[in-house]
Amino acid sequence: MKIGAPKEIFEGEARVAMTPDSALQLQKLGHECFVESGAGAKAGFADAAYAAAGVTVLPDAAALFGAVDVVAKVRPPVAAEVDLMRKGQTLISFFWPAQNAELLERAKARGATVVAMDMVPRISRAQKMDALSSMANIAGYRAVIEAGNNFGRFFTGQVTAAGKVPPAKVLVVGAGVAGLAAIGTATSLGAITYAFDVRPEVAEQIESMGANFVYLEFEEAQDGAATGGYAAPSSPEFREKQLAKFRELAPEMDIVITTALIPGRDAPKLWLDDMVKAMKPGSVVVDLAAERGGNCDLTVPDQKVVSDNGVTIIGYTDFPSRMAAQASTLYSTNIRHMMADLTPKKDGVIVHNMEDDVIRGATVTHDGAITFPPPPPKVAAISAAKPKEKPKELTPEEKKAAEKAAFRKQTRDQVALLVIGGGLLLAAGLVAPASFMQHFIVFVLSVFVGFQVIWNVSHSLHTPLMAVTNAISSIIILGALMQIGSGGFLALVLAALSVFMAGINIFGGFMVTRRMLAMFQKS
Repeated sequence: MKIGAPKEIFEGEARVAMTPDSALQLQKLGHECFVESGAGAKAGFADAAYAAAGVTVLPDAAALFGAVDVVAKVRPPVAAEVDLMRKGQTLISFFWPAQNAELLERAKARGATVVAMDMVPRISRAQKMDALSSMANIAGYRAVIEAGNNFGRFFTGQVTAAGKVPPAKVLVVGAGVAGLAAIGTATSLGAITYAFDVRPEVAEQIESMGANFVYLEFEEAQDGAATGGYAAPSSPEFREKQLAKFRELAPEMDIVITTALIPGRDAPKLWLDDMVKAMKPGSVVVDLAAERGGNCDLTVPDQKVVSDNGVTIIGYTDFPSRMAAQASTLYSTNIRHMMADLTPKKDGVIVHNMEDDVIRGATVTHDGAITFPPPPPKVAAISAAKPKEKPKELTPEEKKAAEKAAFRKQTRDQVALLVIGGGLLLAAGLVAPASFMQHFIVFVLSVFVGFQVIWNVSHSLHTPLMAVTNAISSIIILGALMQIGSGGFLALVLAALSVFMAGINIFGGFMVTRRMLAMFQKS
């Protein structure tokens, strides 16, 4: 098959659906690769780089559409591009079929097959083709960078001779791929980060990244598997609780990043006008849902506006395009994986298997028919495990009582062991010679002392303290030296072996410590 990528005609779009590297991989699948002249220029991929990778460079879109069997794009096609398609030709791109009914009809009338990258189901096998996640990852990172560019302070707190700078407080609404990327970036820059999501099971992920999960006292929760891995609309009662919480947080937040989207619907309004008015002057709102109407009341798509009270609202719709080279690399890899699934025999022949969950879910027109919306996938979507119930917080009195009970139990256990051990020693002393008992008592005391010293070291400290605790082996050496010469041949051999093994333990422990310390030294 011949696959080609035209130049994106959407204003400001800098990405391209095929890079020289992805073209090399597509050729290994048996495909011929074509690209429109200048298609990769804005992303830093020159026509010469494509030619060097064995890609045929064509002069214009009409020539490309006429030459290829598969057209790979980033943005949804405009009507003029759909009209260039022919029966049996395949288009792979973002398409947003729920919002582009007229475009669907036009593609159907042309007899073209359309594979919408935004409709790839979120099941484990399809992660490599999940272009929405690839682009959302970039958008979440870039959102924090744009917020920092418009924020008048450091993210991290600082104490300087000129005064103290408090850390910025960042709220991320929505903990999908974009939200998690934003959380990670804001946290790494030193901000105090808060995050909210309608799915309580993501709380553990958020907290593991160093952010604070915003909890609601409400029973409603969603199952990501039941919604294809995406968020679903909330009930009116939940929404009111949610908005009330945001109103409570608004005066404290310096930066708000909203990422909430629901497939097939306009973006829900979550950051309302009164919340913006409650924010401090100089604060920033970055709305990643601007292309679908925005989560903020004041968002204007593709623009940056400043509210009456000095809050900047950023509604750019091209965050991935602002990192065009990286975004093109990831997106073209998603396209390549889709082509690999469409070409199972790696012979360059497309097999459009409508029984395959991924291919069926992403296909919106095929064989002159509209196939959107798809049936639910037969395989459950990726879903996080249900959160474990938080243990009840003990009061100081309860903690003290629990510690006393644990101490008493440990004391009882140790006394019982000592009594049993003493009884066994007494029994052995009645039948064993005095010379044996002398060595046996040293052995028993060594085991007891060694166990008590080493076992009581906290597990979290075992590795860095291993060299120090191993120094206790020196006690073993001293004991062994005392035994040498005090008994027969067997005692001599055992004492010598003890000195040898304890010496390895000591010197090896200090060598490990030296290597660990060297890892933390600045070069």
